[in-house]
Amino acid sequence: MIFWGQMIGLYTIVRKEIARTLRLWGQTLLPPTITTILYFVIFGRIIGHRVGNMAGYPYIEFIAPGLIMMQVIMSAYNAAVASFFIAKFQRNIEELLVSPMSNIVMLIGYMLAGVFRGLLVGVIVSIVTLFFTHLRVYSISLICLSALLTAAIFSIAGLINGIFAKSFDDISIIPTFVLTPLTYLGGVFYSLTLLPEFWQRFSYANPIVYMVSTFRYGFFKITYSHLIMSYFLMMLLVVVLFFWALYLFKNASGLRY
Repeated sequence: MIFWGQMIGLYTIVRKEIARTLRLWGQTLLPPTITTILYFVIFGRIIGHRVGNMAGYPYIEFIAPGLIMMQVIMSAYNAAVASFFIAKFQRNIEELLVSPMSNIVMLIGYMLAGVFRGLLVGVIVSIVTLFFTHLRVYSISLICLSALLTAAIFSIAGLINGIFAKSFDDISIIPTFVLTPLTYLGGVFYSLTLLPEFWQRFSYANPIVYMVSTFRYGFFKITYSHLIMSYFLMMLLVVVLFFWALYLFKNASGLRY
């Protein structure tokens, strides 16, 4: 009975957040789609012809996986941070905290909701990509694994940001000053081999490099890092962030507005 009660709570959180994503599609699904179209028009069509090939592929085709992954990252993060902070702001989170639902179920619920939005945006952006260029597929399983792990990482990271946030300004600081620079410097728009050796090594301190690299490997079978090590690091990030968020839940740190 306890198990099924927890599962009902998990289902309720996930269903509520998925319904919110679909209901507010103009805020959750449309902006990343329009942004991707603009990237393809500017970087792919206009600048891409001047750049030529990148790593042996047409530039517009090379950046396509990076653009998809960038939107997965941003969408998963924004979904978790916005949903949890709004629950705090409206004091809905207090109803969950006094319920019999366990902390781990609440954490998994918000994480899955963020993963859903990240992957849904990834699918939509992939469809949009087909209007601009051809997508080669080397391994669909590696593509899905990379997208799933990345969405999980940034969904939990967004949840942690939502826990610490005290105002609406706090939920925009990390995406603006941390995620955007790391994403742009993560190999989305260029090959790391173009960088001097020092900056290549420095780039490997950026975790998004491994996510973009493994995702692009699923399309082109090219990578700038050891594939197994990259997946290990991504799984390690999921575990570390998950238990950090769980610790914050258990200590009720920042859970009330």
